[in-house]
Amino acid sequence: MTKKEMFNLIATTNADNAEIVEFCNHEIALIDERRISKKPTKTQVENEGFIEVIAEVLAGAEAPMTIAEIIAADERLAGLTVQRVSALLKKMVDAKRVVKTYEKKKAFFSLA
Repeated sequence: MTKKEMFNLIATTNADNAEIVEFCNHEIALIDERRISKKPTKTQVENEGFIEVIAEVLAGAEAPMTIAEIIAADERLAGLTVQRVSALLKKMVDAKRVVKTYEKKKAFFSLA
């Protein structure tokens, strides 16, 4: 059970006590505020830039590319590992920006 769910349960169970209900509602508002106010980390901001570079590379490609080919195609991706690019591509596939296909057990990526 999450903290928010717990405060909701306490508030409904003690609906006759205005002070407890007010306290629970205040705590729920604080939880919601924390969730909204989170700004992206430095790595998340970097990753968004890399995602755009990957999209540019795939847009200029004539055929689907492997991860190694994507990294080699642009010098801005040169310092990245295959695992990191794979994770970024997975995010892009989940967002339906990229299509992943397999040929002879090898993954290829292209723009959707």
